[in-house]
Amino acid sequence: MGGRGGGGGGHHGGGAGGFFQEDEILGKAYDATLTRRLVGYLAPYKLWVALAIVLLLVQSLAQIVPPIIAKEIVDQAVIPAVSGALARDDAFARLAVLGIVYLVVLAIGAAIRYGQTILTTWVGQKAMYDLRLELFRHLQFLPLGFFDRNPVGRLMTRITNDIDALTDMVTRGVVSIFGDIAMVVLISGAMLILDWRLALVTFISLPILIALTAYFRGIMRESFRAIRIRLARVNAFLNETLSGMAIVQLFTREKPVFDAFDTLNRDLLAANQGQVRAMSVFQPTVNFTRNATAALLFVVGANWVMDAQLSLGTLVAFWQLLQNFFQPILDLSEKYNIMQAAMASSERVFRLLDTHSTILDPQRPVELPHVRGEITFDNVSFAYNEGEWVLRDVNFKITAGESVAIVGATGAGKTSIISLISRFYDVQKGRILLDGVDIRDMRQADVRRHVGVVLQDPFIFAGTISSNIRLNEASISDEQVRAAAQFVNADKFIERLPQGYETVVTERGSTLSVGQKQLLAFARAIAFNPEILLVLDEATSSVDTETEHLIQDALAKLMVGRTSIIIAHRLSTIQNVDRIIVLHKGRVVEMGTHRDLLQQRGTYHRLYELQYRAHEAESPMKSA
Repeated sequence: MGGRGGGGGGHHGGGAGGFFQEDEILGKAYDATLTRRLVGYLAPYKLWVALAIVLLLVQSLAQIVPPIIAKEIVDQAVIPAVSGALARDDAFARLAVLGIVYLVVLAIGAAIRYGQTILTTWVGQKAMYDLRLELFRHLQFLPLGFFDRNPVGRLMTRITNDIDALTDMVTRGVVSIFGDIAMVVLISGAMLILDWRLALVTFISLPILIALTAYFRGIMRESFRAIRIRLARVNAFLNETLSGMAIVQLFTREKPVFDAFDTLNRDLLAANQGQVRAMSVFQPTVNFTRNATAALLFVVGANWVMDAQLSLGTLVAFWQLLQNFFQPILDLSEKYNIMQAAMASSERVFRLLDTHSTILDPQRPVELPHVRGEITFDNVSFAYNEGEWVLRDVNFKITAGESVAIVGATGAGKTSIISLISRFYDVQKGRILLDGVDIRDMRQADVRRHVGVVLQDPFIFAGTISSNIRLNEASISDEQVRAAAQFVNADKFIERLPQGYETVVTERGSTLSVGQKQLLAFARAIAFNPEILLVLDEATSSVDTETEHLIQDALAKLMVGRTSIIIAHRLSTIQNVDRIIVLHKGRVVEMGTHRDLLQQRGTYHRLYELQYRAHEAESPMKSA
């Protein structure tokens, strides 16, 4: 129900610079503190994680067994048959048995890999589902001041891109690393058992691999950093440009905007090409090292086979094990990139989760059994940014059921009063009382339950007309939705829509006129039936005369029996309210009825004269 209007002047901090700076966080490939927090999200699924690790170990063993069987096929069947030491039929029988065992082991390995992949992915997705929910829940209860300082694009990136990076780490990184390490250890052990001399020949390549990985890791780190920075810039530019497309087209800025995007896009392309070049050198280099090791293995091994110091089957087994030995090492280099991306993302996500709300509910909240709607500003001073006072020592009291208009020049602090009554911000000095109780002593939800806000630019969600009126509140029936729409004159345009109340509207209600959105906002306020009504009236200045009459009639009905505060921009719309409060530079300078204030010939009189003259000047133009 609540919301925040425009105005307030200059309290929007952050901006694109902060966005770029935060997204330049690169992160280490491993950070113990962050990793512990991430692993904490796996705790509810620890039995499944343990099973996934067991399956990985079994899978690693299944990778070693086929080369051993291949050794037995060569040494126990092929060589004896060729040398004549074993009859052809006996050799074929052995070959058939060993071949069937070989295929069975391969099938078991494939089944285990399938189960392990499904299980690991399921656990990772569930854990990140929990984290995404926690992050969204946390965002919902942060104060509006936080959203003033943080662009929407950045926050969306946290919930989408950064969580995706963490999902990659959990599904393809954390658990899989155990499998890669186990594979290297088990294959090394199997090599040493089969023939320690050939094992040492194989291990000669390890220092070369370590040096290559360390060298290319540095290159990949810089490439990854460049991509992250440029991708963040592209996302920020797209978010801003697509949101302001109407302005781009109105001022025919398509070509300059396209050129600016082309520059950013080229930078991103160049950064990606740098990463591709690095990978295109790294992988062939590792493959060359592997093949060179295999060649060395065959040269040395063949000599030993000819000298009868080694069986041919052992050499064949080593050749197969060598392929499996290098694969985990290649995988580990890929895991480094995944872990690095995840550490950077986790740092951003946890920084957001560690952002504490400055608007807190009291430990022992005061509950009002019945709200009358009396509002008191007791010496209130407020600033969005420290030292830049928007309101200064504001004092006034609005009795229950009274209608009050607050007027003043732009930047006088009118809209800030609505935000403070809704407790979107807390005052730095003084108190705001609801029925004599400081609203800081009440739950935020309790305060807002009794306050209805109709903004000058009502927010319409993607969904149906009825869902926008009830805002998914199940206790509001279809009959109440229709009654609310009828009460505020919104039923006239709704019934003309193709599906009536079930007509689907697009994001921000782009298919509705300004006046129709305003009427929906009034219907929403009626459906929730608040004791206090806060209205910004500026929207009526941009609608046709017929719709304006409907809106004014709806507003008059809404105000009956409620404490009503109208933030007035057009003084002609508020002449019939009980009282008018005049703000100037954050202070209350005048208070009284329309007639009394005109007689005082002060600030209100000057504002009224300015608007009256502007209206008189517009009238001949309209006639012409």
